[in-house]
Amino acid sequence: MESSSDFLVLDIQSCSRCELSKSRTHSVPGDYGPKNGICFVGEAPGHDEDIQGRPFVGRSGKLLNQMLEKIGLHRDLVSVLNIVKCRPPGNRTPTDTEMKFCGDLWLPAQLNYLKPKIIIPLGSVALRYFFPKARISRDKGKLLFTTDGKPVFPLFHPAYILRNGKKALEEYLKDFIVLKEILNKLNYLPGPEVISDSNDFQKSDEEDLNTQTSLNDFLP
Repeated sequence: MESSSDFLVLDIQSCSRCELSKSRTHSVPGDYGPKNGICFVGEAPGHDEDIQGRPFVGRSGKLLNQMLEKIGLHRDLVSVLNIVKCRPPGNRTPTDTEMKFCGDLWLPAQLNYLKPKIIIPLGSVALRYFFPKARISRDKGKLLFTTDGKPVFPLFHPAYILRNGKKALEEYLKDFIVLKEILNKLNYLPGPEVISDSNDFQKSDEEDLNTQTSLNDFLP
């Protein structure tokens, strides 16, 4: 019997249906959290993900992990998928053809299996997979609904935040706090009190507590 962590993994790892499979090191099936939970969806693996075969393991993943901790969640409590499962050469943006082919091949089955309470597209490319006419600058931090009623809460991709400094970081925290409020309304893992003071991100390494890392590390 296939375990929850194995669903479609071997199929994706062995997939050679498109040209991207020829240049990859590893395909990236995704990380599965609990069913009926939270699912983050990115566009495609980057360099670090291609090497390790897991999604969001580089600097963007480190920022995502810390944002989750800020709202009382751990990475193991969420699912993290990509629409395209293999890294496009040179970390380029996936083409519309690649997004539709690979996305339609695997993502609906994964989401049907996980049945998330909420889907969180990270960045404009992932958002347009669900809503082709959406714009991340306009629609991020808003609760949207698919035609079949699934809640979707788009956020900027962590890489965008890393490129845009302190102000973007503070806005990102605000959006995650809104996400926490939505999760509370969905009765999903209320968790501890939200750390809502953006100044907390500017602590020195000596002041950081437990596993939290100063987000100054992410600024240029």
